[in-house]
Amino acid sequence: MGGVRVDAETEATCVKGLFAVGEVAGGMHGANRLGGNSLSDLIVFGRRAGLAAAQYVKSFKGAVTVDGGQVDGAASVARAPFENTGQENPYSIHADLQECMQSLVGIIRTEGELKKALEEIGVLKLRLGRVRVGGGREFNPGWHLALDLYSMLSVSEAVTLGALERKESRGGHTRDDYPFADDRFGKVNVVIRKKGDAFSVAQEPLSEMPVELKELLKERK
Repeated sequence: MGGVRVDAETEATCVKGLFAVGEVAGGMHGANRLGGNSLSDLIVFGRRAGLAAAQYVKSFKGAVTVDGGQVDGAASVARAPFENTGQENPYSIHADLQECMQSLVGIIRTEGELKKALEEIGVLKLRLGRVRVGGGREFNPGWHLALDLYSMLSVSEAVTLGALERKESRGGHTRDDYPFADDRFGKVNVVIRKKGDAFSVAQEPLSEMPVELKELLKERK
């Protein structure tokens, strides 16, 4: 099932120096995630990620530089909830996002409900631009939630777009309007990318399964 795309051997993401492991990472779970796999997942791939991260640091050449403009931009976004003149409450947006995803992008999905979810997520993103928090910066959970909502809304939109693209039912993904598995989707990953505020959706072919694994998965009669 879905997650951040990583290199299978090193757990490296497309962002240099960033490694992802465990349930955040996609690629090894097939069509479903089994809770009992989590610990072995972390042990095996956590080790790979740690070794690769250490090697990345050791082989890094030159000085580390920071783009001051990016830092200032991030600081501006972080301060915005204190400076906005709007009256949106982050807890209300969070509750509405939970309700949207639970009722429209839940266990059983349909095209109409998924498209409605995208519309609602769009409205929530506009509301987030008007969110305002009070108090100081220390121990301020309302502020923390306001900042977390940017990622929550991005993940929610990506999940919804992926579910809309996959017009079949497979593993933990069930479409009531496409109740059967489609062999064509068994050969691709649905990849969601974000650049700026825009998302793109693509179907990209899976690597061919090694012969020795095919033999292991054959039904024994």
